[in-house]
Amino acid sequence: MARHKEFDRDWALDAAIGVFSQHGYEGSSTDALLTAMKISRQSMYDTFGDKRSLYLQALKRYNTDSVLRIIADTQHGQRPLEALEAALIAFASRPPSEASRGCLGVSAICEFGRTDADVSSLTDSAATTLGKAIGSLLDEARRTGQLAPEIDPEAATQFLGATLSGMKVSARNGASPEVLRNIASLAIRSLR
Repeated sequence: MARHKEFDRDWALDAAIGVFSQHGYEGSSTDALLTAMKISRQSMYDTFGDKRSLYLQALKRYNTDSVLRIIADTQHGQRPLEALEAALIAFASRPPSEASRGCLGVSAICEFGRTDADVSSLTDSAATTLGKAIGSLLDEARRTGQLAPEIDPEAATQFLGATLSGMKVSARNGASPEVLRNIASLAIRSLR
């Protein structure tokens, strides 16, 4: 009879996300990953494959969860720009312990740039999904007169994506929630 896994795959993947977020791919040793995941080397290989495969699964999961969380946070605003501000403020208001852990998506871009096709594919997919959600809200803001007429929604989508990435880096560097909220508010005010 086959032996059943004695660990929670999702919990172990979350633990790997924590290690990779804190130390990057190169800075995360297999031993550190195994310790955090509380699994044996063989269990890691059987369930996730090698370190690279584990990293790609962690990045995919992190990006999906992160984008869905940001999109869900847009539901807290009644008008389009308020919805976008709500998402940025929600990010800014996360506990410092969570924010200081770092964004695995931004870390992947900084560590790999465009040198790894698999990493680029995952980060591009997340950026496209988030960009479509932001772009849709900006198009609605344009239709309802909330977006300044001289602002191009496509350029504003890129601007807000870059703002969010910058906020993530600032949070990792210890920026306070108040500083991050001010950045979020200023970014939205610039679109009116």
